[in-house]
Amino acid sequence: MLVRPAGVDDVERVAEVHVLSWQVAYRGLLAQSLLDGLRPAQRVPRWTAAVRQAAWPARGVLVADDAGDVVGFASLHPSADHDQDPTEVGEIASFYVLPAAWGRGVGGRLMAAAVRTLGAAGFTSATLWVLETNAHAIGFYAHRGWEPDGAVRDDVVGGIAVRDVRYRRELAV
Repeated sequence: MLVRPAGVDDVERVAEVHVLSWQVAYRGLLAQSLLDGLRPAQRVPRWTAAVRQAAWPARGVLVADDAGDVVGFASLHPSADHDQDPTEVGEIASFYVLPAAWGRGVGGRLMAAAVRTLGAAGFTSATLWVLETNAHAIGFYAHRGWEPDGAVRDDVVGGIAVRDVRYRRELAV
C-alpha cells in the first residue's frame, strides 16, 4: 500500500470511500434514512475542488492506494477554527478508510503520512473533529496520540443534533 497525493482521477473513488465509510461508521449514530440516501456523485464536486486547491504540504488530499485502488483518504489544511492560529495548527478535515480495509493497517499508515505531511508544512500541532458518539474513531485516534483539547461544537446532521469533539496532537517539525 502506498500513500500519495490525490489526483483528479481519484475523485470518484474518494467520494465512494467517503459514502461507504459514512454508511458503516455512522450506522446507529446518524439517521439511517440519511445514510441510505447518500450518493458518491453528491460528493464529487467537493473532492474535485479539494484536489484542485492542493498546495502541498499544507493543503491537499492524501489517498491510501492499494494496488491502484483508493481505500482511504485524508484531507489536510491549515486550521479553520477561529480559536487556532492557521500558521501553527494544521487540521485533518476528513479521514476515512473503506470499511472492507479496516483492521489491515491502512488507517494507521494513512494517519502517519497525514501527521508527517502536516509536520513538513511547519505546523506545530494538528487538530481533527470527531463525532462525540463515534467510539470506534475515538479509539483509533487515541491509540495514535490524539487527545481531546476541550473544544466542542454542536451541529444538526440529517435532522439529528450531534456534538463533535476536537482532538489535538503535537507534531514533530
